[in-house]
Amino acid sequence: MMMNASSFRPRLLIPRSLTSSLLTLYDYPHPTKSGVTIKGYDKPHALRTAKMCVAVAMSLGHDVDRVRQYQIACVLHDLGRAGLEPRLFGKIWSWAKVHGIPTRPAEWRAKYVDTPYGKETEAFIQKYRDQLAEEGMVLDPWASEQIEMRLGYARRMKRVLGSIKPQLKNLNISWHRWMEKVILYYYYPELMTPEAPWVRECGEILVACEQLEAHSNRQRGKDYYTRSQESFEDAFRYLNSLIRKQQLSRKVVTAVRSLVANGSFDSILQASKGSPLTTTDIRYLRSLKS
Repeated sequence: MMMNASSFRPRLLIPRSLTSSLLTLYDYPHPTKSGVTIKGYDKPHALRTAKMCVAVAMSLGHDVDRVRQYQIACVLHDLGRAGLEPRLFGKIWSWAKVHGIPTRPAEWRAKYVDTPYGKETEAFIQKYRDQLAEEGMVLDPWASEQIEMRLGYARRMKRVLGSIKPQLKNLNISWHRWMEKVILYYYYPELMTPEAPWVRECGEILVACEQLEAHSNRQRGKDYYTRSQESFEDAFRYLNSLIRKQQLSRKVVTAVRSLVANGSFDSILQASKGSPLTTTDIRYLRSLKS
């Protein structure tokens, strides 16, 4: 049974020192510039998402020890995008959006049914290499990795995760298979089929919180979602669309709505937006209790 949402707030259950160490794992050695490190993109997004996930998971009655481990996965949920270069990434994917090209693996396979599972990146490159070249975007190996950060997210996530396993061991972190399934749920919901209901629910919570933060995030929207402004209404419309697709349960979205409506996420959403919540924002957020 869901507990009273007003009893919960977004917070860290893991030590701040550990959180800082986890966020440094987003920093990535530049592939062509020796000694240069690409700083992890939008670490605050990962941190805000992880804090929200704790509040929602606790409101739904998940065990605190499990939630503590879960928060580690939430902090690292964008690890497959380590090395993201906003200008290049945004240029590729804004072009794809304008041309109606799918940007998620399942959507790509639905449109291009002959694409082998897991080969969406290669299919994109083969199909659109010449058109992108005409737009001044040469798909060299590094540009291809920017494509893989969306269409081949599972493969890149596994590769980056493998490279940081020694650091996780040094941090005394036990990495479990379910943590990876939770991270991959947004792009690969089909991988969740054999998992226990609590694992799926953790995946749903991460998707709901991550998408709410991303849809509210001004910097992220400007850099690679090609948005000119953010809308909390649009964010919840998108969450509702995921209910219709059966990727999110009404139970999880209701928990998120309850926490938003009672003001638990106000500071998080204001930080995402990068400016104070307006009277109109507050009025809409409070209306979600109904």
